Amino acid sequence: MISALISGAIIGWLAGHIMDTRRGGWIRNILVGVIGSSLGTFLFGLLGFTAHGLIAELVVSVTGACVFIWLIGRLF
Repeated sequence: MISALISGAIIGWLAGHIMDTRRGGWIRNILVGVIGSSLGTFLFGLLGFTAHGLIAELVVSVTGACVFIWLIGRLF
């Protein structure tokens, strides 16, 4: 649980920098990271890709978080 929160915060922070949406704090980063990780795993799974290893999982998670930030930006 703690590792999910920490990795979510890091993933959300990275995605926020990539998408240039640095507003918000740690809670926002954790939410974006955790939701984005799930979304990235789902989307890459639809394409037939699976992540094996730390770097691959990080790429999938950050990509999913970026997609999530983009979707939220489109909705609001």
